[in-house]
Amino acid sequence: MLQACLNGARSTREHFHLPVRPEELAKAAADSVAAGATDIHLHPKSPDGADSLDPHVVAAALRAVRAAAPGVLVGVTTGAWTVPDPADRARIIRAWTVLPDHASVNWHEPGADAVAAVLLERGVGVEAGICSGTDGDRQFLRSPHRDRVLRVLAEVTDRSPRGAATTAEALLERLRPATTPILLHGEAAGAWPVLTVAARRGLATRIGLEDTLLLPDGQVAADNAELVAAAVRILDEAAS
Repeated sequence: MLQACLNGARSTREHFHLPVRPEELAKAAADSVAAGATDIHLHPKSPDGADSLDPHVVAAALRAVRAAAPGVLVGVTTGAWTVPDPADRARIIRAWTVLPDHASVNWHEPGADAVAAVLLERGVGVEAGICSGTDGDRQFLRSPHRDRVLRVLAEVTDRSPRGAATTAEALLERLRPATTPILLHGEAAGAWPVLTVAARRGLATRIGLEDTLLLPDGQVAADNAELVAAAVRILDEAAS
């Protein structure tokens, strides 16, 4: 499975084609699916460009993307930076009128179990975000929800091209007790080395402007679709 992560907690100052508005997210999703993505992850954003869990903002983003990429599963973030208090975050999620297919929950953040519980109650699949360099793996492996999540979203935060692959292997080893599928990905200069590890191991992975702005050759990507197309080539080479 190749997930396209369309925007992340970035602003349009970082990339000229970063999708923010619903219509931009819709086009980015459709183009990414055409390039080979099979799943979408996005950060709904308010008009000022800030990540938002507001029910109206989430609904507008999901409706637009689903209309442009019918049949493709779409997920959103629930990162603590959107709404710092976990109780407030859970309350807002309960108020969602349009539900994503899945949502990421970072297990190193306070209140992860409570946020995950609300999502599961509402029938939303949970991606358990486990970041290297945190105690997220230990927290998750102790969680009552560890066997109920859709998958583990294993994120390598080591941004060095050489170190990221090593960190990825170490993170996977720590997650060995987990029984759920793993999606492995990196960020910045570590994005492509980690994606290569995922390809070699036959794991799900992701790519997009959230994780990196650059193609494997170091050139700035034109958009999410160009990143997805580059990832598809790496995955195809690993499978051949």
